[in-house]
Amino acid sequence: MTPDPALPVRDGSRTLGNMHNTRYARSGMVSTVDHLASRAGVAMLERGGSAADAAIAANAVLAVTAPHMCGLGGDLFALVHDGSGAPAALNASGRAGSGADPERLRADGHESMPFHHDVRSAPVPGCADGWLALHVRYGRLPLAEVLAPAIGYATGGFPASPLLAPALPTVGPLCEDFASARSAGDLIRRPGVARALSALAGGRDGFYLGEFGEGLLAVGDGEYTEDDLARSSAEWTDPLRVRVFGHDVWTMPPNSQGYLLLLGLAVAEGLDLPADPADPLWAHLLVESARVAGHDRPELLYEGASVTAALDSAAERRALIAPDRRVPVRDLAAAGDTTYLCAVDGDGMAVSLIQSNAAGFGSLVFEPRTGINLHNRGIGFSLVPGHPAEYGPGRRPPHTLVPALITHPDGALRSVVGTMGGDAQPQILLQVITRLLACGQAPGEAIGAARWRLGSGGTGFDTWRAPDEAVVEVEEGAPWAEGLVRRGHPVGALPYGSAFGHAHLIDVLPSGVLAGAADPRSLIGAALGL
Repeated sequence: MTPDPALPVRDGSRTLGNMHNTRYARSGMVSTVDHLASRAGVAMLERGGSAADAAIAANAVLAVTAPHMCGLGGDLFALVHDGSGAPAALNASGRAGSGADPERLRADGHESMPFHHDVRSAPVPGCADGWLALHVRYGRLPLAEVLAPAIGYATGGFPASPLLAPALPTVGPLCEDFASARSAGDLIRRPGVARALSALAGGRDGFYLGEFGEGLLAVGDGEYTEDDLARSSAEWTDPLRVRVFGHDVWTMPPNSQGYLLLLGLAVAEGLDLPADPADPLWAHLLVESARVAGHDRPELLYEGASVTAALDSAAERRALIAPDRRVPVRDLAAAGDTTYLCAVDGDGMAVSLIQSNAAGFGSLVFEPRTGINLHNRGIGFSLVPGHPAEYGPGRRPPHTLVPALITHPDGALRSVVGTMGGDAQPQILLQVITRLLACGQAPGEAIGAARWRLGSGGTGFDTWRAPDEAVVEVEEGAPWAEGLVRRGHPVGALPYGSAFGHAHLIDVLPSGVLAGAADPRSLIGAALGL
């Protein structure tokens, strides 16, 4: 029987037939978790739109069709390559409202931020501000045209995806949009989201100070003020960079945890990595690179933090790693769900965009007028008095979101890549980028191959609270488990699937042709081009 080339067939750490999952295009490409979103992005490119137009259109469709991963109630980060210099970095993560009161949470008995059913874990959503900032700086088409596909799906309906369907019985009682849907293929309409998108097409105030904003103030019950909603969450900032494997890898500065990706890559590059990723030593060395990079994240990651010293410590951290055993990291410290998408246009502009609710449907609090679910990115805040990431008015929480962009030393674009995955995002990208740059794998192979991640057994956002207790969870089909156990790692096994992220990648070949892949774990993802 000949395997279906669209489906992954796993053998060891490789996905047989995954070369068929690499798509090629000459004049533009979009890769997302949902073929409907990818198609909307490509439609913008066909109309002469930029990669930014394509990314916004795709993300807007996902805000309608994938509320279990992202949406207008969440946050956004993006990197934009336009020319040959450093990419522009956009931080559109929201701030806690003026009513944020850590003492009240502590008085209520909370030692950490509430995970679900509490609006205090929902900073003002930054997604819409991020779209507007991208469009003002890089858009070519009218915003109403860019948002039209998403408005069409919200109004006319879309089929529930195989990833969304399992969550529908849980959220149906919370939002009438989902009340009658139960199975993949059931038609869902979101009229309130359509109204919100249409209002946004007319300008920022139509969204943040209109129906959605009024409902947010009501459900917040003092958590937010109108001034909070009038303040844009979008800011352009300077990206972080590290040179590894002959390329420059770029990502977001804090409050993003992106520095962990760069530090892990810098540590790994100086190790004697096996040429074959199927070798358990390859997995061990990357696991250890991630662990020595991330063990002190709770102390280092907060809005405005400088991570220069951490990035400069790569050699010192690398020296702790042994090829034959796991190093304890508990005493080294000083005293996911999300969606990622990428787009490249015919002029070479590239967008690496990540947008998230944090955990699944986020806080499970729905703004009642539009049915937009609010994220729970506030779970990144600390409730330790005096901690630099302590929950408080106007503060941004530490974020797991890590968009990445790779350039050649001369500044020319090489790749845009990213993934969902909570705390594991830097670990997943460490593997994908190493496969791409050090092992020379094609996008489909690098994306489709089995992965490992550090798991806490908790929420997926608490890995670094007890770093020596984190289990190396190994995906079905990976060949590393025995070798990792032999080196002292606690190892668990999980099925091949979304638990290990949805990574997407567009690579620019020496010929100028675009080679892209959408993660097969997303089931309906697509890398489409023209």
